[in-house]
Amino acid sequence: MLRWTQAWRFPYAGLGLSSPSFTRVPVAPSSSGGRGGAEPRPLPLSYRLLDGETALPAVVFLHGLFGSKTNFNSIAKALAQQTGRRVLTVDARNHGDSPHSPDMSYEIMSQDLQDLLPQLGLAPCVVVGHSMGGKTAMLLALQRPELVERLIAVDISPVETTGVSNFATYVTAMKTINIPDELPRSRARKLADEQLSSVVQDMAVRQFLLTNLVEVDGRFMWRVNLDALTKHLDKILAFPQRQESYLGPTLFLCGGNSQFVHPSHQPEILRLFPRAQMQTVPNAGHWIHADCPQDFIAAIRGFLV
Repeated sequence: MLRWTQAWRFPYAGLGLSSPSFTRVPVAPSSSGGRGGAEPRPLPLSYRLLDGETALPAVVFLHGLFGSKTNFNSIAKALAQQTGRRVLTVDARNHGDSPHSPDMSYEIMSQDLQDLLPQLGLAPCVVVGHSMGGKTAMLLALQRPELVERLIAVDISPVETTGVSNFATYVTAMKTINIPDELPRSRARKLADEQLSSVVQDMAVRQFLLTNLVEVDGRFMWRVNLDALTKHLDKILAFPQRQESYLGPTLFLCGGNSQFVHPSHQPEILRLFPRAQMQTVPNAGHWIHADCPQDFIAAIRGFLV
């Protein structure tokens, strides 16, 4: 049976989702260079590294679908200050400031990290992945266990999550947004929020999606690659079939109000991660780091001990 642990609490206020920003984003190249049949190749991901003690394993944060490294800004800073560790936040391909590519799978996202982590001298490290980032982290640990000192999967498990997510609805809603050119930023954001509200009723989710609205040469657009996400959404909601297991310490951190991790997932979790333990954060939904940031930090710190 999986071992369930109590939720720790640690006082740290003011940690939530970043507010929407309107930065200028350059057009990024694709990973396959437009050549038919070309093998996907790793991309140079955008990241932010906070300095710390090199003798301690670094902590690496991987965001979920529609997220970015800025989602963890305050948490990363707090964790670096409280633990003295280096903390890395990374934009996945087709997200944030990382390049766009028509290729989108957990295998290639894992390969992106297999290239990046040794380049930065951060292996082995503690990998903390939320949702899509959690599946990427799990696959990385299964494929290259020597790179992962320990693993934290945040409100996700190594199974298909189609039935509990509304991500397909979010993609469709975002693709229908129509904002006139040269509109003031405040008005553009308000208009986008109004258009999303007919499909996405949860205001917190809309605010999260709107963190991806950016201005490029007077035009407003989504910085996530919606075309690639639409094409590969089935892959993102699934998880690759694996036979190997990861024998390192593993924590599945779940939101008490979330349905993403179900007791029926336990056999597959234990098959792939025999040393897994579970922890539930009360009153947290799928975005635990936004809903209960103090508990989120405390859970990570407790697992590092």
